[in-house]
Amino acid sequence: MTATRRRALRFADLPLRAKGIVIITVPLALLLAALASVFVADRQSRIAEDQVRVTLEIQSGIQEIHASIAEAATAMRGYLLTGRSDFLDPFDRAEDRLPVVLDEVGGRLRDGEQKMRLDRIRALVDAKVDRLQLLKQADTLRAGGREDLAAKLIEGKQVLDELRQEIDAMSRREADLLHSRTEAADRVRTLSRSLMIAAGFLGFAGALVAVFLFSASIVRRVHALKAEAHRLSQGEVVTVADPFRDELGSLGQALEDASVLLKRREADLTESEERFRQLVEGVSDYGIFGLDTTGRVVSWNAGAERITGYGAEEIVGQHFSRFYPTETRDSFPAEELAKATRHGRTEAEGWRVRKDGSQFWSHVVVTALHDEAGRLRGFSKITRDITERKQIEEALLAAREDAIRASNAKSEFLSRMSHELRTPLNSVLGFAQLLEMDVTDTESKESVAQILRAGRHLLSLIDEVLDMARIEAGRMDLAVEAQSVAEVIDEAVSLARPLCGKQQITIEVVEPAEPDLSVLADRRRLLQVFLNLLSNAVKYNRPQGSVTVSHRAMDGGYIRIEVSDTGPGIPAERVSRLFTPFDRLGAERISQEGTGLGLALSKHLTDAMGGTLGFSNREGGATFHIDLPRVPASVEARQAAMRSPP
Repeated sequence: MTATRRRALRFADLPLRAKGIVIITVPLALLLAALASVFVADRQSRIAEDQVRVTLEIQSGIQEIHASIAEAATAMRGYLLTGRSDFLDPFDRAEDRLPVVLDEVGGRLRDGEQKMRLDRIRALVDAKVDRLQLLKQADTLRAGGREDLAAKLIEGKQVLDELRQEIDAMSRREADLLHSRTEAADRVRTLSRSLMIAAGFLGFAGALVAVFLFSASIVRRVHALKAEAHRLSQGEVVTVADPFRDELGSLGQALEDASVLLKRREADLTESEERFRQLVEGVSDYGIFGLDTTGRVVSWNAGAERITGYGAEEIVGQHFSRFYPTETRDSFPAEELAKATRHGRTEAEGWRVRKDGSQFWSHVVVTALHDEAGRLRGFSKITRDITERKQIEEALLAAREDAIRASNAKSEFLSRMSHELRTPLNSVLGFAQLLEMDVTDTESKESVAQILRAGRHLLSLIDEVLDMARIEAGRMDLAVEAQSVAEVIDEAVSLARPLCGKQQITIEVVEPAEPDLSVLADRRRLLQVFLNLLSNAVKYNRPQGSVTVSHRAMDGGYIRIEVSDTGPGIPAERVSRLFTPFDRLGAERISQEGTGLGLALSKHLTDAMGGTLGFSNREGGATFHIDLPRVPASVEARQAAMRSPP
């Protein structure tokens, strides 16, 4: 055996990790060497390019010096000719800018000859600026004679000519340096390209070496193992002839051992599968079927046929996504399999489709099936029709949501009334009581008494509003008695008149054709309803409008009380929401705060007292009416007699 053959065998016996290190190291070393050379060339190229850039910046600075001197001289000539000081603005800018530019150019210079020339230019610039400064004293020079002024101008021109010569020499020198540095940068770039080409060839050569080593020691043997594995998958007994002692050789031997073991277990598995198939097919309440790794049906039981309507001959081999509605068919089935693969199982509920196109609500459990080595072999799926339970749950959920909404609305209202009304009303009542003790005149006492009555009524109104839940539940206790409509209206109007001042609203009470009309009602609740209707009529009225309150007897044993205003009315499309709790129609037109519960509560209270509350738009305003049961005539007569003076 030759030395080359022995080295090849030793390499083939190395572990795969060692082979991988060798295969990777060879091209990597060549690539690193190539990259190092490219890096060096790139660094030199950047240095050369930086030198070219600095040269261009120096040339730009020289040109700026020249332009600034010329601009300053031109400005001074204009000043000498016109005597106007605004001609000196360019001179002042040049005087400030020149030292800065000279310092910037000096900081960039690397050439010794140019540094010396810049020093001469700096001195000439200072001299030129000094002479131009002297020319600003033109009046003084003219006083000394025309000869003095001419001498200064000639002297300044000589300095300027010398300065231009130095600037031209410096520009030519920088042009020469730019040419040489540009050529150097081009040479470096050419070298860089050459090194990159060489690096590419080296990398290609290293890749060829790696491919050769990989193919010779691994690929051909892997192909041979693949062929044997394919035979193993067909259930054949394999014999792997691999003389090497690395991992691939061990794998070949393992394949050979596995083929013998699998052959023995194949018979046991066939028997076990037959028993399981008989067990699954006997279940009729659950759809139990198997899927392969792609989601195609591989087994089907009687329960699945009963639920979906598909027979085994129709569905086996088909993808299970056909059980899903069209809108989820393209995405949800794949997501189910992915979740089962990641977590071992997944559970979900949703709509599924039967063979006849009808839908049912299904509870599904998908379980990933793995072999002893942990490889995914497929999925089992258990389906149960729970449509009836779903319908019951939806009904319960809807009822629960309604209850939550009602509870939240009630809680919000109670909290608002408790915090926003109780505290200020208690303060009002407290101060009113203090005023009642201090005032002495009759008129003031009456005013304070009015405040106390209104405040106490509002405070009691809060308590009544907090009882709305009891009204809706039918647990509100009402003291329904015979009440004089005129007396209740007068009291409500007297309490509502202070609300009219801002908009100058007038309230008119129309006397009925039949006096002393009485209704069966709870006085406090009826007063509360009247106050709510009157306050709304004032708030939603036009400025300087009016509110009319009237009542009359109706057929059927009822008394109708009407509250009319001259406001804009309520749009027909919003009338249906008029008595909706917390819905403040027209709130966008006024700035007063409110709960949006007044009309709803008024309607509840009116209904509880055996009456009705209604609304109608009329020309030039809106009208609310309350119909309440009338007190029998005999009772009204007795009450009228009691109210009459003796």
